[in-house]
Amino acid sequence: MEQKLVVLIVEDEQVISDGLVYLLQNEGFDTLVCGDFDSAQSTIETKAFDLALLDLNLPGGSGYQLARLIKEQSNKPIIMLTALDSEANVVMGLDQGADDYVTKPFRVRELLSRIYSVLRRYRHSETKTNRLKLGDVEIDVSQAKVWKGEKEILLTSLEYRLLLIFISEPRRVFSRNQLLERLWDCAGEYFNDNTLTVYIKRLREKIEDDPQHPILITTIRGLGYRGGGD
Repeated sequence: MEQKLVVLIVEDEQVISDGLVYLLQNEGFDTLVCGDFDSAQSTIETKAFDLALLDLNLPGGSGYQLARLIKEQSNKPIIMLTALDSEANVVMGLDQGADDYVTKPFRVRELLSRIYSVLRRYRHSETKTNRLKLGDVEIDVSQAKVWKGEKEILLTSLEYRLLLIFISEPRRVFSRNQLLERLWDCAGEYFNDNTLTVYIKRLREKIEDDPQHPILITTIRGLGYRGGGD
């Protein structure tokens, strides 16, 4: 079954939030919902999503700050939801990385049209870019080849899959269980904690400058692992 796209909804007005959830789930999307700045920040740092709908004015912060945070961590599309349609507010949102904006109150079909339009643009961009980077490590997805600088790195299929998980969602924290589930899904065989530890160790030995002090795949104590690098 094709995996559903996930839309992050950041909206403090419950009626609007509930309406967006109903609309998007009926369109076949999964949703993550946050009603304030702090919960949205935590979700952005720990959860995977494909597109964000951000209200501008939030308890504890603003949609501008969240847009900037999303773009610092990933290249996910953003649509701003705003009651402020002045040119200054629109320009500020676009400057922070937003791809589009919709003024409240919005029409349902218009919002859906803008969501699909933004997603199409990103898919088109991704098909033209077959290379992914994590620090100085680069994957050519079309050829399943990995380089560190100018040197090609030879990985086993599971080492490659593990690297692809980190490189596809940089800065996301993966628990050990989440990584085990993904490895199990791709290989069709059972993995345990010890197996994962071995694969993390081997991958670090191949891609890190100093495997004893990793910077590309870091351990977040009590949470799991995160891909990083400059």
